[in-house]
Amino acid sequence: MMQAPIQIVARGFVMLSWWREKILRRSEKLMEFCGWITHCRVVVESRHKHSHKKRMYNVRIDISIPGRVIVIDREAEPTLNAAIDMAFDAAERRLEESVRVARHYVKVHEPPAEARVVEKYPDAGYGFLETPDERRVYFHQNSVLKGLFHRLTLGSRVRFVEEQGDKGPQARTVAAVRLEPPPERRKRRLKARAREALSR
Repeated sequence: MMQAPIQIVARGFVMLSWWREKILRRSEKLMEFCGWITHCRVVVESRHKHSHKKRMYNVRIDISIPGRVIVIDREAEPTLNAAIDMAFDAAERRLEESVRVARHYVKVHEPPAEARVVEKYPDAGYGFLETPDERRVYFHQNSVLKGLFHRLTLGSRVRFVEEQGDKGPQARTVAAVRLEPPPERRKRRLKARAREALSR
């Protein structure tokens, strides 16, 4: 899955590359936390509160997720660094709340379906499931419960809750049903079985 586009707009001043890089880092951190983000727009505005006073900075963040747009628009701060940090801290809290509410809704209202992992791209952080009726469903590492994305292998059985994404069906949550043990543990188990067989 390609990373969601990030748009940065500066109004009333020329933004230095250092500030732009900081905004990019904070935006990418949001996307790592929530894989549902489809677009992130950051507008930074500099203006004088009064004609004789120094500049103030306002940061507005529009975060698009399926079904809604989260808008962060805080009061202006006297420094750009503070304005960026306050806005993105607020965005993280709002996303945490949205994820928590969504997962609670799923748990209460939607029964999970079963599938198996047929494709996995660890470096990119996503993969595809195949349902019993041979449909393919996209899933992101952030949707895998208990942080077990790294333990999923091809053929792993999972239960998942489906939703419609911008590019087709996707898994909102994925729970492993059966995981293969790590290679080292599997080797030890096979050796133990071999020794047991020889001792009979």
